[in-house]
Amino acid sequence: MESVLEVKNLVVEHLRKKQKQTIIKGIDFKVFPGQCLGILGESGSGKSMSLKAVMGLLGADFSVTGEALFGGENLIGKTREQLRQIRGKRIAMILQNPMTCFDPLYRIEDQLSETYREHTELTRKEIYEKALTVLTSMQIKNPEEAVKKYPHQLSGGMLQRIMIGLAMSMEPDLLIADEPTTAIDAITQFEIMKEFIRIKKESNTAMIFISHDLGVISAISDEVLVLNNGKMADQGTFRQIYEQPKDPYTRLLVEKKKAVMDQYHRALGRKGVMSQ
Repeated sequence: MESVLEVKNLVVEHLRKKQKQTIIKGIDFKVFPGQCLGILGESGSGKSMSLKAVMGLLGADFSVTGEALFGGENLIGKTREQLRQIRGKRIAMILQNPMTCFDPLYRIEDQLSETYREHTELTRKEIYEKALTVLTSMQIKNPEEAVKKYPHQLSGGMLQRIMIGLAMSMEPDLLIADEPTTAIDAITQFEIMKEFIRIKKESNTAMIFISHDLGVISAISDEVLVLNNGKMADQGTFRQIYEQPKDPYTRLLVEKKKAVMDQYHRALGRKGVMSQ
């Protein structure tokens, strides 16, 4: 099976006052259609920065080298305009805090419409119907009312659902979810995770799921990449990472999370790895 995205020897350096600080130190990974790669690590490990580097979202004071092969093309080195054409349509991103993804001055309907106008040729009526379909698919009650609201009038969980629905309605080849449950409450986290699991089961979209939480990673990931201080600490299936961690850092993460994971699996109605 051909990979959707293959990253080779990704290196990110921060250039400041004529000095270079290497932040991402030669990482490699692949993600395939219908599968989820979980990227695990604590704050500052380089999880989010790695994907921002691939997507061209870092500032001018960063240097990015390596390869990020997507559809036979290397994303690294492409212009901002070229990457903008890929982002949103072929590669969709769900960010950590949904409140920062919406302009507080515009209604939800207007913001969804802007995305569809940029990436599709739908008419105004078709865009409105598409927006209602997105909200309905994400189980948002009274979608006709919700699209007329401003972001601050909706909960963080509802905004995150809208972001997920919008992303998937574009039928992307790759969905990147960067800590999508961190900024919302525990009950809403559970509901959002169910949506990601449903997407994985029902679509052939490749997914990269970034999290510091081993329990969340275990619920959705086929393969796991563990990062520590910008370096690859471990890589393999979740069971391999959980039962046979190669790196002391990974072993520490596993031991810290075992009790939390058992509780998380019970909430999802699944057995934990240790009880299977």
